[in-house]
Amino acid sequence: MALALGQARLAFDLGEVPVGAVTLVDGRVLAARHNQREGAGDPTAHAEMLVLRDTANVLGGWRLSVVTLVVTLEPCPMCAGALVASRLGRLVYGANDPRAGACGTLYNLCADPRLNHEVPVTSGIRSEECSNLLTSFFADRRAR
Repeated sequence: MALALGQARLAFDLGEVPVGAVTLVDGRVLAARHNQREGAGDPTAHAEMLVLRDTANVLGGWRLSVVTLVVTLEPCPMCAGALVASRLGRLVYGANDPRAGACGTLYNLCADPRLNHEVPVTSGIRSEECSNLLTSFFADRRAR
């Protein structure tokens, strides 16, 4: 989670919503990314989507069943759908997202037996630190 938080801080410094994500296989980091929606002008440039693309390139295929994704904020429906579609091995996230969380808070796409894959989820890792970074980002934006 420390690496994902580092990515989130990079996003913060760039004026992006501070979400960071890292993928690992057997403890080895494959990719690390942060949100880039503003800079890229791309509504799909969430940290999770970017890191999944990079990881698939590193592994040479879209099936990510051996991969663990660590992200600072609970994935949204778009990202959770991509986790299921990629057959992700495991998801670890920090802060719950009461507005768009799709891995247990509002929806639970990762554990829906109607879908073709279920992703094991561990939540709440360094959640206060992840949440505080987001809170300070939005407080700063409101103050401007």
